Formats: sequence, C-alpha cells, structure tokens
Amino acid sequence: MHAVGQVADTRASDHAIPLFTAIMRPSHISAVLDREFAASAAGQRTPVMLWGPPGVGKSEIVADVAARNGAALIDLRLSQLEPTDLRGIPFRVDDRVEWSVPAMLPNAARHGERGILFLDEINAAPPTVTAAAYQLILDRRLGDYRLPEGWAVMAAGNRQGDRGVTYAMPAPLANRLTHYDVDVHLDDWIAWAHGAGIDPRVIAFLRFRPELLFDFDAARNPIAFPSPRTWVFAHRALIKFADRVDLLLDALQACVGRAAGIEIKAFIDHMRQLPDIDAIARGETESMPEAVDLQYGVAAALVRRAMRVGGTAEGRGVCGNILRYAQRFPQREMGVMLVTDMQRSIGHPLIDLPEFQGWADSIGELLLFERHTAGR
Repeated sequence: MHAVGQVADTRASDHAIPLFTAIMRPSHISAVLDREFAASAAGQRTPVMLWGPPGVGKSEIVADVAARNGAALIDLRLSQLEPTDLRGIPFRVDDRVEWSVPAMLPNAARHGERGILFLDEINAAPPTVTAAAYQLILDRRLGDYRLPEGWAVMAAGNRQGDRGVTYAMPAPLANRLTHYDVDVHLDDWIAWAHGAGIDPRVIAFLRFRPELLFDFDAARNPIAFPSPRTWVFAHRALIKFADRVDLLLDALQACVGRAAGIEIKAFIDHMRQLPDIDAIARGETESMPEAVDLQYGVAAALVRRAMRVGGTAEGRGVCGNILRYAQRFPQREMGVMLVTDMQRSIGHPLIDLPEFQGWADSIGELLLFERHTAGR
C-alpha cells in the first residue's frame, strides 16, 4: 500500500501524516461497491472513498454500479459547490431561522427509494465545503434533512501527488470513510472496452503495448497522456477522422500525447495487413500473420466477432472456429489470451463447445509448465 493523501486541515504538506488505503483492481472495487450498496439498503452503511490519479475510471465505476443495480445516481462535484449549496439557504420564519433543503440532494419522491449519492472531487473542495459534508457522510443528515434509507454514500478524489487541485483531507472526514485506491488493470479495461464497443484496434494496441494503458508522470506535468479515459477519446478520434487520414495523427496525439499517438497511428496503419477476419470466423482459412502486432489485431477482432453473433446457433459455429484458430498461434499464450478475452466478453461458457476440448488439449503442456514453475 502507499500514501495517497494527508491528514491535515490545510493544503498538503510534505510533513503531514500519510493516509494509507487498500489498492485494488477496478473489477474488485466494483464488487465491493455492489456489496456496499446492497448493505446500505439493509442498514449496514459504510461510506466509501475511491482514490486514484486522473483518468483511471473512478467515476465510471460508481456509475456502472448504479446502472447495474437499477439505482439512481446523483453526482455532486464538491469542488464546484459553496457551503450553502449543501446546507441550504437560511430564511426567517416568524422569530426563528430555518434552512431550505437543496433540490440536488436525494429525495425519495423525486429521485427514487434507492440510489447512490456520489461526492466526486471531494478533496478538491475547500475545507468549508468538506466541513458541510461531514454530517451528511457519517450521520446521513444535514440539519432537518435526512438521506433516504435506500441511498448509499460514495466519494472519489485524486491523490495529492497527481498534480490535481487538492486539499489535504481533514482527519475527521477521513475517519468517516473507508478508503480504496483504484489500480489500473489491463484485463479489466479490456473486458469493459469490448462491452462498450471500443475500436478493436485500440484494444489490440494496448494488448501489444500494455504499459501505455496508463502512463502518467506527475513530475513531467503532461497535458495529454495515456489513460483509460483518453483511450476512449482515441477511439472517438478514429471514428471522427476516419475519412481524414491527414488529421488522424494530430487528433490521436491530442488525446494520448505525442509519443503514444505516433505509436498507435503506426499500429493502425499496419492493421491494414490483417487477414480476412470473416473467413477465419467461418472456418474457411487458417492464415496466421507472422508479425506479433498483427496477431494481437486478429485476436481482438475475433473477440469482437464472437460478441456480435452472441449466443445464436451461428455464434456457436463462429466460437468453435475461433477456438480452432486459437491453436495456431506460434505463442500459445496468445491463444490463451484470445480465448480468455472471448470468454469474458460473450457471457456464456465456451466449455460446452466440442472445439473447446481440442483447444484445451493444445495448451495442456503450457498449463502443466506454469503449475510446475509456480510450485517451485
């Protein structure tokens, strides 16, 4: 584990006490948040704080949890709020002062009985705003306002070393939250990207150059850099500039930075030499490119083809042909990667297909070798 924040009530200081968190991959954090959301409705409520550098998908994880559970999501960017935005505005009633309840706070009648109140950029908010959130986070109330019973509280923010605008998290607020550090994980992003329809060429490139999924050096203070978020931007650039090859390189560099933009543009240009993916899916050819980057390209394209036909009768035939093709990779690990990504993406087991046994037999020695080396 490593430090991601400071316990203090002023801006970050190198001499402040570090705050440590649990480091977890996105799929595991997503599972934790699912449990926290379900437990919240049962009265076992623990507010959660997600830490991580910009662009790793903290907000998307929370949004996916809400969507998966059919729950409402209210996303409050605390860095953009004033204390009265949370507490409400005072007004006089006879000889006393009462507070109006902000319409943006969860209301069961307007927003639903179940949901997530997501306090994003919480450590980028001034101390006066975070102080107003203390009671809301722990006691689930602000004055006379009470958070609906079926609502969970989750928060997120950048770490202090990430060149973001952050305040040190005060100890009273930190102690009101459980803390998780979002780690970048290629397999999790690939599974998400296939489901989200990200261009297979982007997926293949990141399989080929996995270290570029996230390449952020705060010391260099980059403007455009590779991250899970900016690779989505690159996917969009491939769509928007498909007919303007003269602008595509500049557009990709604007998304992921100069060096990564040059690399993926060269990779995409090389993808024009891919074999016929349709013919492979139909079982009509077993042509295997020699170049490793093209093999990654074939694998990503075949996963997408398997997803497209789904669980239909045609899909069983396509998946069977892909399983046979997976045996032809010169490096058997590449075939394992293809089958694993396909299994994660299509949502039904491949083991029921007759071709699966042939593929499994082809990698038997590889599995035995890995088991032997792991036992040393």
